[in-house]
Amino acid sequence: MTLQLFLLIIVVITALAFDFTNGFHDTANAMATSIASGALKPKTAVLLSAVLNLAGAFLSTAVAATIAKDLVNGHLVSLQLVFAGLVGGIVWNLLTWLLGIPSSSSHALVGGIVGAMIAAVGGHGVIWTGVVSRVLIPALVSVVLAGVVGAVGTWLVYFFTRGVPERHSESAFRRGQVFSASLVSLAHGTNDAQKTMGVIFLALISYGAVSRSATLPPFWVILACACAMALGTYTGGWRIIRTMGKGIVEIKSPQGMAAESSSAVIILLSAHFGYALSTTQVVTGSVLGSGVGKPGAEVRWGVAGRMAVAWLITLPAAGLVGAITYWLVHKIGGYPGAIIGFLLLVATASAIYLRSRRTKIDHSNVNAEWKGDLTAGLDEIDELATVDAGTPKTNGEVAASDTPGSGGSDTIPAKKAGMP
Repeated sequence: MTLQLFLLIIVVITALAFDFTNGFHDTANAMATSIASGALKPKTAVLLSAVLNLAGAFLSTAVAATIAKDLVNGHLVSLQLVFAGLVGGIVWNLLTWLLGIPSSSSHALVGGIVGAMIAAVGGHGVIWTGVVSRVLIPALVSVVLAGVVGAVGTWLVYFFTRGVPERHSESAFRRGQVFSASLVSLAHGTNDAQKTMGVIFLALISYGAVSRSATLPPFWVILACACAMALGTYTGGWRIIRTMGKGIVEIKSPQGMAAESSSAVIILLSAHFGYALSTTQVVTGSVLGSGVGKPGAEVRWGVAGRMAVAWLITLPAAGLVGAITYWLVHKIGGYPGAIIGFLLLVATASAIYLRSRRTKIDHSNVNAEWKGDLTAGLDEIDELATVDAGTPKTNGEVAASDTPGSGGSDTIPAKKAGMP
């Protein structure tokens, strides 16, 4: 096996790993509001999202072409560079997932590749006009547009249903949320799965397996990326779902449906025009807008501010990791460089995963009351659930499975757990 073929295999494996992290990192975009409002049980939501992400990946390849040809000079791309860029994206995805911050997987990937390119050949290897027009401007416009549309949509929903009893409107909008959340999942597949396709496409062009004049990635690339994204989506990404569904705004079904509908339209339009849009920023903007648009709703601007800071540093942070990785792999060189780079990625990912297990967040506690930050109060819930497991319910207790949208099965005292 030649070194170049070995590097290509490493790149494809790493790219699919990034797609997997992209899937669980962005599950919240489609399903957080439906889970928070009780429209869908958590496990049902992630399964539905996974299936629709898989289907959406086959509907468009415009974004894949943007990643492959509009951001960096393809003639200067090497397999080492592509691998380093992917490492930057994966590490940033995992760090923000650990912290429960809904940051942009798209920008992490772009930042990683751009950083690796700068480390390899300098700034002239980056197509800056493409980065600005295809990534930065759409990111700014989309989050503002999503916020405005979400706010106006939510206000209109509450205006036209102001005379309807809340229990009736909530029931109807929960059914509507199943459709709107499904549409977001489908839209997410048309946009985000394409980005990894574009990276593998770029690697194949660099290796010489695909002509530089080709406009579409091979079918096996599309299929592999679609499956990796769907599998990642099914794992849940519960930490970010919790922040998106409970940490920004206390979501009700009318707000959720308005936010999801506005997000889906914007994401589908961006996929059609080939913009490497951040679906996370679009959905977050819509969720914030739904809080602004609902009379009397509380928006946690402190949480939103921390997310905004993460958005601002995503490109440079992922770029720095990509640049360091390229320098290390290139400096060592050959098979040892590729192997050491890959093993360091595995070690970093494992360390982050083990750190996340200290306070576990999953389908059983994702809807617990927000008490100031991501994990506050969850240890108490876990301890109570362990003590009360198998104990018959009394009037002062409530089963987590009876809580709308909780999807859990542990018995938890309602007041202590902060559940409705």
